[in-house]
Amino acid sequence: MPVNIPKGLPAIETLKKENIFVMDNERASGQDIRPLRIAIVNLMPLKITTETDLIRLLSNSPLQLEIDFIKLKSHTSKNTPIRHMQMFYKTFESVSDQKYDGMIITGAPVEQLDYKDVTYWDEITQIFDWARHNVTSTLFICWAAQAGLYHYYGVPKYDLKEKMFGVFKHVVLDKKNQIFRGFDDEFYVPHSRHTEIRRKDIEKVKGLKVISESDDAGVYMVMARGGREFFITGHSEYSPLTLDAEYKRDLEKGLPIKMPVNYYRDDNPELGPLVRWRSHANLLFTNWLNYFVYQLTPYNIDTIV
Repeated sequence: MPVNIPKGLPAIETLKKENIFVMDNERASGQDIRPLRIAIVNLMPLKITTETDLIRLLSNSPLQLEIDFIKLKSHTSKNTPIRHMQMFYKTFESVSDQKYDGMIITGAPVEQLDYKDVTYWDEITQIFDWARHNVTSTLFICWAAQAGLYHYYGVPKYDLKEKMFGVFKHVVLDKKNQIFRGFDDEFYVPHSRHTEIRRKDIEKVKGLKVISESDDAGVYMVMARGGREFFITGHSEYSPLTLDAEYKRDLEKGLPIKMPVNYYRDDNPELGPLVRWRSHANLLFTNWLNYFVYQLTPYNIDTIV
């Protein structure tokens, strides 16, 4: 089934060119199906890019999805046209009386700030608390994963000596967990961050379980509340050229940045990236939608608690 997204969203034409089936909300309204309602709290600066990356992966499921993009009232995006935000995004305040089968909260370029110095900390933690009683399962990505673990469980983050930047090998620690159905013994994930969380802190907290990690990139995935919360430190959703764009951007700004690890063919930017994470990313999002959203959410969405 297709993803039901707002008519006119730029991602529609991009994904159609990739032969990915998406359906705008006018056409979807004629189908007698209860779609899964998914909220995406998009904190990334390049919102149109992130929208496209996430919809690309969500569309790989046979389930019909109805997606709402959520913006923060306490933060104004500087890198996305105001008209785009007005047309395609809703404020949290306007949806706070609704229920969602699933929610995705993205990363944000604020990881080197103390949490309480983030201008929208009060609003994002309000969303975290609301999600616990109004969403069946939530994916927290990168900074959102660190922020969620800190807010709910007191897990601290630590500054890295240099940016964790590249594509790293990971292993599954809980092979019976359905989030990993179809995964290989080893898989790759892009990372792009200046901070980390540590296993020793997570293991002190009852109810948290590290289910995937990397020798080089550390903790990758933490599960809580039987799969109602997944905290993911990497960027499985990244398109092939995202790390390339970040690398070249930082070089142009004169920032101290090393070439992304295990990314370019023969470590040569002129040869372009070797994509190693696409199949894992598709399985991750499909398994989450199937086993932790669709199979757990009630038919009557209003009964989510």
